[in-house]
Amino acid sequence: MFTKVGLSILASVMVLSTMLAGCSNGSGDDEKTISVWAMGEEGKKLNEIAKKFEDEHPEIKVDVQAIPWENAHDKLLTAVASQKGPDVVQLGTTWVSEFADAGALVDLSEHVKDHPEFAKENYFEGAAKTMEYDGKIVGIPWYVETRVLFYRKDLLEQVGYTNAPSTWVELKDASQKLADRGDNYYGFDIDRNDQIMPFIFAWQNDFEFDEEKQNLNLDSPAFTEAIQYYTSFFEEGLSSTSEGIDIVQAFKDGVKPMFVSGPWMVNILNEQAPDLKDKWSIAILPKKEQVASSIGGSNFSIFSSSEKVEKSIEFISFMNEVDTQIEWFEMSNTLPSRVEAWEEPELKDNEMLATFGEQLKTAKSTPQIENWEVVGQELLNAIEQITVGGADVEKQLEKYRSEVKEARE
Repeated sequence: MFTKVGLSILASVMVLSTMLAGCSNGSGDDEKTISVWAMGEEGKKLNEIAKKFEDEHPEIKVDVQAIPWENAHDKLLTAVASQKGPDVVQLGTTWVSEFADAGALVDLSEHVKDHPEFAKENYFEGAAKTMEYDGKIVGIPWYVETRVLFYRKDLLEQVGYTNAPSTWVELKDASQKLADRGDNYYGFDIDRNDQIMPFIFAWQNDFEFDEEKQNLNLDSPAFTEAIQYYTSFFEEGLSSTSEGIDIVQAFKDGVKPMFVSGPWMVNILNEQAPDLKDKWSIAILPKKEQVASSIGGSNFSIFSSSEKVEKSIEFISFMNEVDTQIEWFEMSNTLPSRVEAWEEPELKDNEMLATFGEQLKTAKSTPQIENWEVVGQELLNAIEQITVGGADVEKQLEKYRSEVKEARE
């Protein structure tokens, strides 16, 4: 299955290459202008801060194109095939390896000397790992996100917890006591569509990916134990096997008093659940062998078809200055990628933001391999067979590991 997906992407690029052969480069229309593709809400807001860059660099103009996330991947594939991509592109961190492997991204390694802000040491360790592919620096972290525990303080206090659970044992115990409040009440909600969540548990159990192994080290006891722990919440009725009502409503109703999410959820709860003010908080995720979460976000890369690499580097450099990152955070609510930015009072003195900052220190990235999206989705499919279909954990994981190994051969 994995091989078919990989071949499908390759075939798409080949077909598009044939259709679009002969088209000109998609860089800015004149020598002064660089084109920037940015996704989602960031794309809608980037123009404002890009104008400040133009004020400081009158010799460079920036043409920002906002692209909906749902169209972004296909549009990027077309750009690779046609060589009509932008000069600068925003890439989700899990897409970096795919486009780097296709030769679509400029190697920025030689520019670190003149732009020390591009050095890996400036970024959280997890984010720094998303910068590289095959020994080359192919992206610079723009903003980051991580997952933390959202919990109802009032309901946890009712079952004897004055603080959020900090270990796997406490998480299971608190979940059991919260679920015991009555029928159709749960303790800890796990989003069964979230590809990264099973791996967060695995990292907490001291699991590490090994990209040298074809099965990525997914046969390690630490990984198996983590999946057993994950699935136990469903088997014991502590997590719902059906999506049911929206998580915000379920949180308000106390039906699902604990869940894992990212920084975007803070504003959502403030706006949609104002009556819960002072009744909820966030905490670092509970640990088993170590504290761990995931790190995501977006990087800036330069398309290999660009003829304006130096101008593009100047733009990325501006966007990654600490002052610019703080200004962008205030405009967009996305978290700065530069570690130094987290020493600024806007972040350090805010209790919730400081929690995200602390979690980022131990957050991990997914491996920079091809077909990562498929590897993650196939694990969710395997877990569904266990939690809904009643399949044996070990047998289902053995089948999953074989599929991963086959895909990487």
